[in-house]
Amino acid sequence: MNKPLVSVIMPVYNGEKYIKQAVDSVYEQGVSLELLVIDDGSTDHTKEVLSAYEGREGFQYIKNKQNMGAAGSRNRGVKLAKGDYIAFLDADDWWEKGKLKEQLKCLEETGYVLCSTGRELIRSDGSSTGRTIPVKEKITYRELLKHNSINCSSVVIRTDVAREFPMEHDDSHEDYITWLKVLRKYGYAVGIDKPYLKYRLSEGGKSRNKLKSAVMTYNVYRYAGYGRIKSCIFFCSYALHGIWKYCHR
Repeated sequence: MNKPLVSVIMPVYNGEKYIKQAVDSVYEQGVSLELLVIDDGSTDHTKEVLSAYEGREGFQYIKNKQNMGAAGSRNRGVKLAKGDYIAFLDADDWWEKGKLKEQLKCLEETGYVLCSTGRELIRSDGSSTGRTIPVKEKITYRELLKHNSINCSSVVIRTDVAREFPMEHDDSHEDYITWLKVLRKYGYAVGIDKPYLKYRLSEGGKSRNKLKSAVMTYNVYRYAGYGRIKSCIFFCSYALHGIWKYCHR
């Protein structure tokens, strides 16, 4: 195929139930793209579900020889990507039509290196909770320290920048650490406050265990180089934003 504009990276582990909806939403975007599905050792029928896309231009199914985790799987996809931009999408989420077009336009107009969108919270059965999480038009490093307003499945980022800051520390919120590193160097991210991302509240997600998620968030600040006191301050702000986001869902 001709060089794609966007490389979509989709890690999956036992995603047979939801991945078709995710993949179909990628192919409804109407932009030049490739899709790299990184299977992190699925034992269900994920591969069989994806067999329907074999032979489709730009589609690649890549199975890890050993479990690498979400961070390692995304990094593997980024290394193999041919596009100028990377878009991340988890296998249990999906996009509205027009998402990538709007983000590419926004990145070109602003010159920023990363763009995220708002998201709608979806129950595990695919029904809407009626809750949406907004995103600011301009996201600063200081604001991002207080709460992570950048959801990984909403992100489009320049490929060279994604390679410059691979995701690390799978025992933490590895994507949050990466966004902090990106904004620390490049200053800002741009946001589109429309719920282009449909974010499924899966029972098995990292963030569903609140105590574990709290520890992981605290570790983000420690990995970012902050001492215990500052890390606690940032965590308190993060926790307050988390209560605001989810208490009414």
